[in-house]
Amino acid sequence: MKSKKLISVMIALCMLLSLGITGITATAFAADDPIVIGVISPNTGTLAAYGTGIVTGVQLAAEEINAAGGILGRQVELVITDDQGDPTECLNAFNSLVAKGVTLIIGSATSGCTSAITDAANEEEVCILCPTGTADSLTTEDDYIFRACYADSFQGAIAAAYAKQAGFEKVGVVYCAADVYSKGLFDSFSKACEEYGIEVAASQSTASLDVQDYTNQFAAMVSAGVDFVYAPYYYDVIGPYVVPQARAAGYTGIIMGADGYDTTPDYVVAGADLTVFNDVYWTNHYDPGADSEIVRSFVAAYEAAYGSIPSAFGATGYDCLYIYKAAMEAAGSADAGDVRDALADTSTVYECVTGTFSLDESGTPVKGAAIISFQSDGSAVTSTLVDVVTQLP
Repeated sequence: MKSKKLISVMIALCMLLSLGITGITATAFAADDPIVIGVISPNTGTLAAYGTGIVTGVQLAAEEINAAGGILGRQVELVITDDQGDPTECLNAFNSLVAKGVTLIIGSATSGCTSAITDAANEEEVCILCPTGTADSLTTEDDYIFRACYADSFQGAIAAAYAKQAGFEKVGVVYCAADVYSKGLFDSFSKACEEYGIEVAASQSTASLDVQDYTNQFAAMVSAGVDFVYAPYYYDVIGPYVVPQARAAGYTGIIMGADGYDTTPDYVVAGADLTVFNDVYWTNHYDPGADSEIVRSFVAAYEAAYGSIPSAFGATGYDCLYIYKAAMEAAGSADAGDVRDALADTSTVYECVTGTFSLDESGTPVKGAAIISFQSDGSAVTSTLVDVVTQLP
């Protein structure tokens, strides 16, 4: 793998020199040159809100780090790429970064996109630090793939634990069978329900994430007599379709999802009955209103820079760059192999916005999750912290 990486870097340098491109040149690896970090995220398309969060979070971290003297005395330079929320485009973005000699990457937002680049990253010995890809299969032992978020096996189980704690003995599930994220959460939720003695009385699926009609699925939930439905989708269908259509189908119980619900209030159809979002719960990576100095400082800095409350994607993007910083300082190097070895040290403790944690043997944080609910009086949809779960019962 090392010989392939060397050849790729040499070809990229020759191409850049022949084209007269400035920035990353033949002296890119000099001690006083910037540390170049690539970012892959969905900056356009239906999941652009995730990309906006990640990019702004990483940029804020880079500005802070550079103002404080950089990493190992070198400034951080970001190369932002757009995968449009599409796995093929994600691989194209990865290849474009590798062609420029970038060997440290933050990305992507979704499990489906990130899974498209893990094999290539390991082959090229390029570090991937994923902010929000939660599929368990993304990270394994002894590779170049790490993440700043918990895995779906934990996130799905939290939803089942909450259902158990709330007294629900039978539940329903609506999920996308073709999506790595949604299917993974369905699997972990269902497995945990079995362990907790909860009956999954109704299970409905969709063939893609592009579906805009969920009426039949929730009519089946009404027929099954369930009052708790786990529906792990993204905000772009939860806001305009899933929740309003569930209520229109006569389903009045709890709808629970995962971190994909973040930013849902920004994507509600104009003029819609906002009270339908009451009794909608979801698990997330952090609570922006948490009473901790690191969260307060981050939220204040983000609001000052961008004029809005940071989503969890902003928080995990921000954390990713600081995790890389800690790994480079521990290694005394920005070389991808050295950084990989530092990230693989399970004894390292990271103090981050989304928690204080170490990475396990697979490169996944060992940390808790926030349970958040939507609330509405009819004029707006707001988010309220319900609980913080640090370990499963």
